Amino acid sequence: MAGVLLFIAGALMALPAHAQSRAVRFEITAIGDSTIEFRTATSKWVRPGQLGVAVDPRRRDVLIARFRVELVREGSAIAVITGQTTAIAMDHVAVLDEPRRSAYASPAFWIGIVVGGALGFIGGMASR
Repeated sequence: MAGVLLFIAGALMALPAHAQSRAVRFEITAIGDSTIEFRTATSKWVRPGQLGVAVDPRRRDVLIARFRVELVREGSAIAVITGQTTAIAMDHVAVLDEPRRSAYASPAFWIGIVVGGALGFIGGMASR
């Protein structure tokens, strides 16, 4: 019985929460024929080749366009529009997904390794 409850608890904890969304919004500062420019501010993770979307926040984030980042420099990025449903306006926002950090870069990973190892060692010693 305890094993079943532990399995159910583990399965529920594995479901991603909406709060874990890694989408980051950027203000569009310039619009060209087939390009947009947006501020990246302190988001040093924005790189050429990343894919993103432009949405209209006034219309519940309806999709306006898809784009690919081509150039990043001095706190701004230039992206090429690869698909568009309507004309992009200055009040739309660019949205990119922040890349996930490697598990090895997370302090929680290393804490889990140390605590798990210690508990395993203590459990092994106690069973002797």
